[in-house]
Amino acid sequence: MRYAYAITAALLLGGTAAALTTHQSLEAQTAQNEGMQAAAPRGAPASLADMVERLQPAVVNISTKQRVQVQNPFAGTPFGDLFGGGRPQTRQAQSLGSGFLISADGYVVTNNHVVSPGARGASVDSITVTLTNGEEYEAKLVGRDAATDLAVLKIVGSKPFPFVKFGDSTKARVGDWVVAIGNPYALSGTVTAGIISAVHRNTGGTYDRFIQTDASINQGNSGGPMFDMNGNVIGINSQILSPSGGNVGIGFAIPSEQAIPIIETLRKGEKVRRGYLGVQISPLSEDMADSLGLAKNRGEFVQGVEPGEGAEKAGIRPGDVIVRVNGREVTPDETLSLLVSNLPIGSRVPIELIRNGKRMSVTAVVGERPPEDKLAQFGGSPDEDFSQSDDSESAQAASQDLGVSVQALTPSIVRQLGLPATTRGVVIAAVDQDGDAGAKGLRRGDVILSANNRPTTSEAELDAVVREAKQAGRNAVLLQVLRRGQQAAFIPVRLRGK
Repeated sequence: MRYAYAITAALLLGGTAAALTTHQSLEAQTAQNEGMQAAAPRGAPASLADMVERLQPAVVNISTKQRVQVQNPFAGTPFGDLFGGGRPQTRQAQSLGSGFLISADGYVVTNNHVVSPGARGASVDSITVTLTNGEEYEAKLVGRDAATDLAVLKIVGSKPFPFVKFGDSTKARVGDWVVAIGNPYALSGTVTAGIISAVHRNTGGTYDRFIQTDASINQGNSGGPMFDMNGNVIGINSQILSPSGGNVGIGFAIPSEQAIPIIETLRKGEKVRRGYLGVQISPLSEDMADSLGLAKNRGEFVQGVEPGEGAEKAGIRPGDVIVRVNGREVTPDETLSLLVSNLPIGSRVPIELIRNGKRMSVTAVVGERPPEDKLAQFGGSPDEDFSQSDDSESAQAASQDLGVSVQALTPSIVRQLGLPATTRGVVIAAVDQDGDAGAKGLRRGDVILSANNRPTTSEAELDAVVREAKQAGRNAVLLQVLRRGQQAAFIPVRLRGK
């Protein structure tokens, strides 16, 4: 019995020792995040706090008060006399955005749309700039440039203000870290960070050359600064791409290299003037390039030339492909409009172009770009509808390599179409809507003036060009098409089965 007790005691004491050992080992463990400090990505600081603390005072909130005239909803009803007699009513509206100070005497940069009327018939009564410390100041509009969506304001006040300076956006690289500060959804002083996702991004505008970023940009960030890691402004946040209206990681900023000369011009109270050649152009798409036997996206196609402007005087013609201006290649990133707009007005510039497969050079004198309403007149008038072809003509069109059936352009047809009496070509009688010609918008009543830059005054001449294109291994033919009320346009049409 004593032996048995001894064994039991030993077992109990052994269990106690094991428990003590296990408890001590648990106490020796540490939390997973104890003393941790994440290593900063290469090229980025461990924290942005110090930089942001210095930059934030120069970023401001911009708000406007507007008056909007709206139609009286009771106009024309028995209640019209009770509610204003049916007259338009004036309502108050406001807008919010961001901006930043660029000088101690109170000059502020923002987007034009931040300080513009938000609706038709609206007018801006006042602009208020609010600093991060809550101080509010009235501001006056010094100048605006709608084409690049930039505006310059001046605070009404004489105290020295905190400000920031511009950096060099030409040195920005995809993958560089950037910081955006602004007032999204009226949440002042919001800081977001990310990287540059792309440069020279075009979203459809004539002068688009955006820096794209994944730093969160939302409504209200417009006009705010994008900083590099040295605290310099390399962009002005301007747009977002979003199916929902909120941030999806695709934001765009106007690069400083583009903004600085415009801002300096506006700050002086001067008008922004841009270079102009007087050409109507279109990108060299795959079909267009294929029809010409050229590489796509290298150069831009001249659809039309405005009489009396620099391009016509230099000998540039419709059908030319402009590939280089003043030594710089024309590409989707550096479009013809962008290159020419930055040239000094009155300067003589060399222009390289391709005509009928041959490269040649001309010299043009740069003019001044006219107002947008005048440019719209040069572009042509809205489409007009013509009568449809009958079943036999449609069947014939479906059997043709180009997907169109044509007939001779007689003086009678010229008069019916309302075209100049000197027009020479073949008129489209029907279009196969399942073919490329139908997809490109060709229709009955359009006149084909030339094919691959050769005049076409008969169906036989058009057929000959198509045969030559097929023998040369080309998949498309370039048609010069005239439609009533519009400038003649060059349209590449793919051959059937290509």
